[in-house]
Formats: sequence, structure tokens, C-alpha cells
Amino acid sequence: MSNASNPKASNPKKVAIVGATGAVGREMIDVLHRRNFPVGELRLLASGRSAGKVVETPYGAITLQEYSLDLVKDCDVVLLAVSGDFAKAHAPAIAAAGPLVIDNSSAFRYDPNIPLIVPEINAHAFQGGGRLIANPNCTTAIAVVALGPLHKAFGLKRVIVSTYQATSGAGAEGMAELEEQTRAVLNGQPAQNSVFRHPIPFNLIPQIDAFQENGYTKEEMKVTWETRKILEIPDLPVSCTAVRIPTYRAHSEAITIETIQPVTPDAARRVLADAPGVKVADVPADGVYPMPLTATGQFDVEVGRIRTSLIFGDHGLDLFVCGDQLLKGAALNAVQIAELAL
Repeated sequence: MSNASNPKASNPKKVAIVGATGAVGREMIDVLHRRNFPVGELRLLASGRSAGKVVETPYGAITLQEYSLDLVKDCDVVLLAVSGDFAKAHAPAIAAAGPLVIDNSSAFRYDPNIPLIVPEINAHAFQGGGRLIANPNCTTAIAVVALGPLHKAFGLKRVIVSTYQATSGAGAEGMAELEEQTRAVLNGQPAQNSVFRHPIPFNLIPQIDAFQENGYTKEEMKVTWETRKILEIPDLPVSCTAVRIPTYRAHSEAITIETIQPVTPDAARRVLADAPGVKVADVPADGVYPMPLTATGQFDVEVGRIRTSLIFGDHGLDLFVCGDQLLKGAALNAVQIAELAL
């Protein structure tokens, strides 16, 4: 897959984005345009304090409106870039009115009756899935684009993930805090943190979301729960350590897998080279490997550093992946789900 559009021709669609002023909402507007989604009319909805503001988009100037069911019930597609509480309160009613609703929050991801979809991996779950679809956690979406083809070819026995997650995973506020705090530190001033639990410049924070009773954070458990659901392996052992790092965009992940069938790095590279949504970046001698710098703004997930695991031998691999979590981890994946309906 490239940055070009999905080529399916279709009649123009009425599309609404709820939460259009946030980092993910803004990306959704851009992705719809970059992929030539057949937008006949675009409605942008936000909070009451943003209503009435005019925003420039590739579709012209659009006035933000405060959300109401009446404004979206006649749409073909409604993309939700809002909190889980908002989604729980409103998404079922929107779907019941007829639109296809794609929710970017965690509100419905673990409902067995609601599909959780990464189109490259489990597009079949869209069929008969109803009018409400869950978009995965950004970290999970990036990981499974690589894990899915490897599972299909070699079988996954267990997965260990360590993440390096950008500040934009906490929204526009997270990116702003990184910038403001970095300026303060470089000017000899104290870093005042409010979005993150600790100052983020020149630091790593091994906590994303709240700690659970088992010692893992909710972010880490999301990777376990969602990977199992998307790959349809309900008992797959998945362990994750999630770490916030001082970058703007693109999440990176070091992944170790044990496979059921024997696997070699060359065989894995061949599988991944043919996998949709994957770009193999794996020439370490030339300094070619996945990085936030090269993955930012790209639709594909970079995969590299593919090598035989010293722990699992010929039944294991270590690899490094990097993907733009505002795109494949959020806005792009949501638009790709909408394309399944075209």
C-alpha cells in the first residue's frame, strides 16, 4: 500500500468527523483527502466552545458545529475521534440511525459483538459486523500489521513487546507539553508537567495509562487484549512494556516472537515484503531501519532489524517496527475501515 488512494469508485458520501479539532480528527480530514475517499459533503463537529469557528480543509472552509444526533444521522459515515465516555453515550444511537460509525476510543474494543478491525489483517470481520466498528489502540494497530502476516506464515506461540511511544499519543496537548517543556529546560527553567506524570524532555516515562492489579498498565493490557481479538488467537501469550519517549510522532516497538513453525530472517523478510501496509526497512549495515523520523507521515508501517532470536532460536525472531500512530494507529485505519463499505 502506498500513500495513494484506495481506487474503488463510489458515489459521493456524506461524512462527519466528531472531535474534528483534536490531533486525530485533523488527521482524519487529511487522510480522507489523501486517499481520495469519495467525500460529497464533510461535516466537522466539535465541542460547544469550538462551534462557529471556520477551519480551512482540502475541501474548502468548513464551519465547526457542536455535536447533535440530528447533524449526523443522515450521514453515510461518522468517524469518532472523541473520548470513550462520549462514544459510549452517543455511538450506539448514531449507528442505530443508519450511519456506519467508526470509533477511535477504547469504548467498544472488547465487546465480543463489535468488530475490532485492522483492514490488512481481519477485513473479513467487517461483514455482518453491524453499523458500529471499533478502531484499535494505536500501539496494537502498528504491531499487528507486522504480526498478522508472520502468524499466517509461521504461527505465533508467544509475543513480547516493548514500546517507545511518541507524545502525540496523548493528543495535541502531549506534543505541546514536549515543546514547551523542552524550551523551558534549554533556557534553564524548570519543566512544568501537566499532561504527563513526569517531565518528558530528555526523559523516558515507563507508564502510559493507569496501573492494573497485575502490575501492567492499561495501555500494556490493551496490546494483549486487542492483539488476541484481531488475530483471533484468544489464548495468545502477549506481554508488553509501554514507555513514553520525547518525540512528536510515530510509535516504535521492539517485538520478540516465538513461532510454531521454524522461521528464518530471510523467510520473514519475504513474507513481510509482500504484506499490505508494510515497508521492510532492513539494511542495518547502511543504517536503514525503522525510525520515527522516516515513519512520520507515512501510511505504511516500517519493519526492520529482523534477526533470529537468541532466546527462541530457529523458532523465534526479534524485530523492530515503527509507524505513525496518528495515521495507521488512528486516522488512516479508521478511513480504511470506511473504505471496506465502498
